Amino acid sequence: MWEDPIVAEVHRIRKELAAQFNFDVAAMFADMRKRQIALGSRLVSLAESAELTAEPGRGRDSGPPGAASTGTAPAA
Repeated sequence: MWEDPIVAEVHRIRKELAAQFNFDVAAMFADMRKRQIALGSRLVSLAESAELTAEPGRGRDSGPPGAASTGTAPAA
């Protein structure tokens, strides 16, 4: 059976990390939190990400790029 090398690597690393923490999920999670705090501002929160990608009226205008929008709905 064919084995995806990327999936195999993910499984291998997961097993190594689990063994490193004696298969204790709470200890693994505590370590992840510690690493996250150490990174500080290098991480982007979901709220910041949503604010950065949200653009007023995005997806409402189906006209060509650069075309002026009337801001009104089409007539029925």
